[in-house]
Amino acid sequence: MPVLHFLAALVAAFFLLTGSARGQAYEARLPDDLHSFPALCERVACNDVFPGAVRFSRRLGQPPYVEAYDAQNQLLGYVMLSTDITDTPAYSGKPVVTLIGMDKAGRFVGFKVLKHSEPILLLGIPESALTKFHDQYKGHSVAEQLEVGGGGGEATHLDAISGATVTVIAQNQVITTSGQAVAAQVGILPPTVREPAHFKLAGRLPSWSELVSEGAVQRLVVTPQQVGLPPGPEPFIELWFGSLDHPEIGQALLGRTNWESLRSRLQPQDKALFIIRTAGQESFKGSGFVRGGIYDRIQIKQGRDLFTFRDTDYLNLYSLQASGSPEYSEAAIFILRSKAFSAAHPWRLNFLGNRVDRATGQRSFANFEQRYWLDDERLEGGRPAVDDGSSAWKKVWAARPFALAGFIALLLATALVYSQRERLTRRSTHKNKWPVNGFKYTAWALSIGFVGFGLLAQPSITQVLTWFHSLLFQWQWELFLSDPFIFCFWVFIILTTFVWGRGLFCGWLCPFGSLQEGLFKLAGLLGLKRWQRLPPVALHHKLKQLKYAIFFGLFAVSLFSMTAAEMLAEVEPFKTTFLVGVLNRSWPYGLFVAAILGVAIFIERPYCKYLCPLGASLALPSTFRWFGLRRKAECNSCRACAKGCGSLAIDAAGRIDHRECLHCLDCMVLYTDTHACPPLAKERKARERTGQPLTAIDRQGYFIPIIPVESPRTIAPAQDPRTATEPVAPPHLARERSLAWLWAELCHHLLPWRASTWRTAGALQIAGIGLALAATLAWVLAWQSRLSAAAVVGWWIGWSLYEVLLRKKGMSFIKDGPWWKAQYRQAGWLDMVAYVGFKNLLIGAVLYLGLQGLGRLV
Repeated sequence: MPVLHFLAALVAAFFLLTGSARGQAYEARLPDDLHSFPALCERVACNDVFPGAVRFSRRLGQPPYVEAYDAQNQLLGYVMLSTDITDTPAYSGKPVVTLIGMDKAGRFVGFKVLKHSEPILLLGIPESALTKFHDQYKGHSVAEQLEVGGGGGEATHLDAISGATVTVIAQNQVITTSGQAVAAQVGILPPTVREPAHFKLAGRLPSWSELVSEGAVQRLVVTPQQVGLPPGPEPFIELWFGSLDHPEIGQALLGRTNWESLRSRLQPQDKALFIIRTAGQESFKGSGFVRGGIYDRIQIKQGRDLFTFRDTDYLNLYSLQASGSPEYSEAAIFILRSKAFSAAHPWRLNFLGNRVDRATGQRSFANFEQRYWLDDERLEGGRPAVDDGSSAWKKVWAARPFALAGFIALLLATALVYSQRERLTRRSTHKNKWPVNGFKYTAWALSIGFVGFGLLAQPSITQVLTWFHSLLFQWQWELFLSDPFIFCFWVFIILTTFVWGRGLFCGWLCPFGSLQEGLFKLAGLLGLKRWQRLPPVALHHKLKQLKYAIFFGLFAVSLFSMTAAEMLAEVEPFKTTFLVGVLNRSWPYGLFVAAILGVAIFIERPYCKYLCPLGASLALPSTFRWFGLRRKAECNSCRACAKGCGSLAIDAAGRIDHRECLHCLDCMVLYTDTHACPPLAKERKARERTGQPLTAIDRQGYFIPIIPVESPRTIAPAQDPRTATEPVAPPHLARERSLAWLWAELCHHLLPWRASTWRTAGALQIAGIGLALAATLAWVLAWQSRLSAAAVVGWWIGWSLYEVLLRKKGMSFIKDGPWWKAQYRQAGWLDMVAYVGFKNLLIGAVLYLGLQGLGRLV
């Protein structure tokens, strides 16, 4: 097909044409000592954010800032580097490094993005859009409540960037947090007034384990990998800390006499906390207190306030009295001498570690934080209502309540309608499909107009890759909750994919898929139907593999470079079509979209069937869908459904490939149509000739017998079109459900070896055992904190690929449908890849998250 060849050539040319579209700040190289060099403005152009200034001071204060002066040596304001103050991640999981200028009245005067890793700003939205977003802050004071998006209340609302909601929400938090932190230091903002704690007494002293359980004692662990050192069996540092202000907690930890002695030495507004080191060789006291009387490794953060300690704020901690207290090698009591601090409010212990860049050898400080908040039961009246920045996503969800409610209603209504598909298809006929199409076309129209162009809620393969990497390295619920429409969409997609397969999303609710289908249908109505064709079946089966190659290619590239993967993910035309707009991007992007939609006029959904990596990622778990579409015995010889299948998902044996099926439901309409379904039409005519009544159609797709029969129709397993491949009966299924059966089932999923295969593929089996042992050893080394996260993932993927080969050679079958049922069938290559990949993803996720939770892996 010339149009398909043209499309393939266009994809290749597209990647060649997009190489020069990168923004200047994307993964820009910054000075190695940017965060440690005293003269910040010798490393970056501070004049860009504070025009008119001729001189800048060295770094001052904590957190650091720089003073800007004019030619008369008059103070004009302040310059700050965002990552000196907050590491708030944006959508990429990395912070946007931003230089911020603020005048001495607390008004923002300038911004410059020095470095970012945002995929949407890579080849989608231009960086100039972020510059325009920042320009909205100019002239606004740090004392204002600045929020992104519309809404009521007293807040100042700023326009977001369409398609980059998460990025700008993160930037709003970065800008306001940085500005307020510096403004509070220099006296622009008044000191924070927090209600003091009023403690509730329980009448007993808790043990150490009880204190840990309720959160009154917290643990902060930093591993060697986090500071650029080789993995080792010991953490870089392990700290336990907590407040000593609550009488029962303080007395439990210090003993009654020691706690009363401590309180006698404190002023009424003073607060006390303890810190002990239980592992690691790094000192949390640092060396600054020796040189200048400052403890430069420990800070306390509460809201926008940052508290540091001097040598006069330090007391020796000789022992802990709580039952079950751990042994420690370093300990201290620190005194907080500030009215701004309240033990009733949440706070964070911040440890500043000395990170080594293993590539350059450069050293810099990195912040490691752990949150602390006294339990509700320890405070009179409970915890106070506090907005500590963690509720920013809640404001986003509340900003567009009607749009969000409408979107959720659309998802639920579509799922509800589809769940009643058999009722709808029974009311439809081959000549009148409106009982089905009325709902389906409505879903298409809403997905294009409301979801795509209105809400910009087009799911993408970049989200799959980003979520995978976030799971491995830094999962933050707040990050993904910042886009409520995409979040709800993905919950819907994941659930419905395992219930019905990818077809409900891809065929009914994907905005770009619906746009293609709409153009195809419209072109047919406008007289182009004579040129609309299905591709040759042989060519289709070759081309449909392309989307899987693209998906696995993007996934493999992302393991080495998310930057490269995000660039290559521009094979998706979604940004250009919905998020940014064809007219707002350079011509290769517009040409790419136009070509796909042009081909879609003549071939039904070409992008969905042949190129879409998102569709490929959803097709793999569709192998394990719970419910499929119905088939009958004659489907293995009758070709009526296959001839009308626009997805070409029905093979010559009448079987439906649910990885390719887009759930148009045309075959289900034929299934009960007594005039269009050949087996039903034949029986209908026979009954009419003999004067027999036409009974209802049963669930198997046949007329209900006039005289009830006991034996149902039987179908030979090799010819059964109700399963995607020929059914299989593994030996262990012959046993009754028992512990022995459960053990056999467990061994089947965990051990891919089979005795009969040793005769024909012994070398393959032996190599598999060696690789399995190596992968197991990788997990053991990870448990000992001697292997990095990337190495563990690499070994696990390597083992998974080899397991596919082993199972195809010796146990080439998979479970069909829900995993709790005992239905097995022959496995094709994609079946086996889906089974092994999904199974090992679950096993790996449990092991990986367990290691992360225990602080054994980064």
